[in-house]
Amino acid sequence: MAVTKSVIIKPVTGDEANHLLRQSDDYMASLYPAESNHLVDSSALRGKGARFIGAFLDDVCAGCVGVRFFQDSPPYGEIKRLYVDPAYRGKAIASKLMAKIEQATIAEGIAMVRLETGVLQKAAIGLYESLGYCHIQPFGSYLDDPLSLFMEKHLVPSAPA
Repeated sequence: MAVTKSVIIKPVTGDEANHLLRQSDDYMASLYPAESNHLVDSSALRGKGARFIGAFLDDVCAGCVGVRFFQDSPPYGEIKRLYVDPAYRGKAIASKLMAKIEQATIAEGIAMVRLETGVLQKAAIGLYESLGYCHIQPFGSYLDDPLSLFMEKHLVPSAPA
């Protein structure tokens, strides 16, 4: 009988997710020209005004996601670098990561998240739509790009237990 490993969601504090970011970079480069890739490195997500979390099975970082906080009007968090290693897909890891990063955004006192994704990433778009994200116009410093989709979600703090 196989033992199911539990997924632990916790902050990424060092280079434990770098292999995922390299896989993500390679995947994005295979789909889009450089000017349509809006990637940030892990240090930008571990710095001030951001959070970077990973999904760990034993000691392996199987997925990651970050958020950067913007104090615009209205303030928002921008979801960055959601990626799950293909070997670990189909285990709801992306949904767990998104729920946790949304909670981190609420904890910062921010009630809205936005993201940019590519039009060719049908699974990602489906995930975001299933989580309540709606399509919007470009935001922040993004320009209109036929290869990009922009989405946002208004967050509702959960009641204390």
